Amino acid sequence: MNVAHTRTHQPVRRPARPVAVLAALAAAQFTVMLATSIVNVALPQIRAGTGLTDSGTTWVVNAYGLAFGALLLAGGRVADLLGRRRVLFAGLGLFATASLAAGLATSAGVLIAARTAQGLGAAAIAPAALALAMDRFPSGPGRGRALGVWGAVSGGGAAGGVLLGGALTQAWGWPWIFHSVALGAALVLAAVAVYVPRDAGRSSGRFDLPGTVTVTLALTGLVWGLTTARAAGWTDARVLGALGAAVALLAAFAVIEVRRPDALVPARLFATGRVAAGNVLTALLGSVWIALFFFLPLYQQQVLGSGPLATGVGQLPLACAHMIGSSLAPRIARRLGATATVTAALLTEAAGLLWLSRMGADGSYATDVLGPSILVGLGLSVAFVQLTALAVEGVPGQDAGLAGGLVNTTRQVGGAIGLAALATLAGSVTAHASAGTPPLEALTAGYRAAFAVSAAVLAATALLALLLARRAAPVSPPPPHPLRTGSTVMTEKATVDETAPVVVRLSTVIDAPLATVWGLHTDIADWPAWNADIDRVEVQGPLLPGDSFSWHTHGLDITSTVYELVPGERIVWGGPAAGITGTHVWTFERTTDGTDGTTVRTEESWSGAPVEASADELGKALRDSLEAWLRHLKSRAEQTV
Repeated sequence: MNVAHTRTHQPVRRPARPVAVLAALAAAQFTVMLATSIVNVALPQIRAGTGLTDSGTTWVVNAYGLAFGALLLAGGRVADLLGRRRVLFAGLGLFATASLAAGLATSAGVLIAARTAQGLGAAAIAPAALALAMDRFPSGPGRGRALGVWGAVSGGGAAGGVLLGGALTQAWGWPWIFHSVALGAALVLAAVAVYVPRDAGRSSGRFDLPGTVTVTLALTGLVWGLTTARAAGWTDARVLGALGAAVALLAAFAVIEVRRPDALVPARLFATGRVAAGNVLTALLGSVWIALFFFLPLYQQQVLGSGPLATGVGQLPLACAHMIGSSLAPRIARRLGATATVTAALLTEAAGLLWLSRMGADGSYATDVLGPSILVGLGLSVAFVQLTALAVEGVPGQDAGLAGGLVNTTRQVGGAIGLAALATLAGSVTAHASAGTPPLEALTAGYRAAFAVSAAVLAATALLALLLARRAAPVSPPPPHPLRTGSTVMTEKATVDETAPVVVRLSTVIDAPLATVWGLHTDIADWPAWNADIDRVEVQGPLLPGDSFSWHTHGLDITSTVYELVPGERIVWGGPAAGITGTHVWTFERTTDGTDGTTVRTEESWSGAPVEASADELGKALRDSLEAWLRHLKSRAEQTV
């Protein structure tokens, strides 16, 4: 059967271009980050419009962050179980509705409730969108570019929120910061409906209700205690009670997770060590990131005297540097390696923050903010991209949403801890310096202290990255579960993907005994000696199911895992490379015409975003490659006899 001819007559919907899919998902992440920072420059106007007290005003920010951070793990697990696209839809719908309600609010209670609902929607959006993006872009350069975009929109959303919030507040009033977010969420919802294909839907497993309730209450207590400590102080009974309860609940959560078969945070998530390393480093980065967008606008407004719009415009260089760094991050990582890239990025951001720690009460935007903002933006963006990749790489597909929720949780919780600690530090330094010091100088002293400590935290994080990233085991695709039947060794699902955009089937007859052909083909270490398309091979010991080998061909470094091995009859291998997931099946049998010959059949499937974007071109390239492989094998085997 001619596979290509048969497919042209099937009424198959043409898949959306990967760029469009990524744009829709990245827009969802941008909207979530925008809502995090868009209220910062409008807080004085919001307080006047709704009658909020000084302490109540902080909850316009905290209510969103509290719900967002506390429910991210639950949101990620629900996305895995119910379907990521479905949960993304629900989250965007709730987010848009809550944003509209916040813009229409005339009382403090309604506004804070709407911000809480916004955070709940964001907790569904962020992990579901990240998991869908990682599904669409498997390991390889394609994933690196996708994460670069993710980093750009995350930083752009945080910085852009300050700009948009200032512009809208000054032009039309504070309600429009929420109306604009509602409109944006509705547009993103429409884009997801059009461009993001349906995913696998519900997955197997049960929802870990005891674990979810316990960790949500623990994170709620932790974030609430930390945010309240900024105003009430660290010795306040409510703060100590909340933090103590959080510690006890986290300990209970650990006990629950060990005993449950369907744990919310299963141990397999940390099998490689990279997820744990990525999350620890992300928490430390988040502790500085959130505080940066809190203190910098305050310095611009309270010390330099900038208005809301000018403050927002002042964030543009940082946002532009962030987007440039995010786009360059994959290239830098390929050149320097992931560990060196993360370390250099963290040190670059630390240098920018150290520069900010020298700001003066009589300074200016050009001398005290512009230069360090660019350094911070470049370092922050590259670190964000690489640490996100570290935290989701090698995670089993059924846990992708959970991994996305976990890395967002650590960033949010790290941010809450960092902001609470740094705000307390800045307030203490300002209060101590107030005696006999002009108010602006005392205020600036507090900001300088916060930025200096932030720089020290990032420098320490860079050193920790050297240790954790190097100790984390390299990731390889998990092999299928091996089965044994007599002398035959095989694995589950060892076949091509019939639904893949590219499937090629070829065969040839070789005038050589089966044992000769089989021996040549499975002596992987010797491939470069007879196949001119293969430059080098790395393989350890005899080939067994579940083992992996590395080889370089057509400019690509490929790691393949053996899925099935029936000696003298069949071998199957596969794995991801350059964003393409391939499965390659080889079968061998003696010819039936009485000669001592061998019939070799090969079939291979390719799937992934690059294939969907250029199926015809890549299908031809695969066919040419397999034809050349069979020619080389036939020539060498027949020369041998």
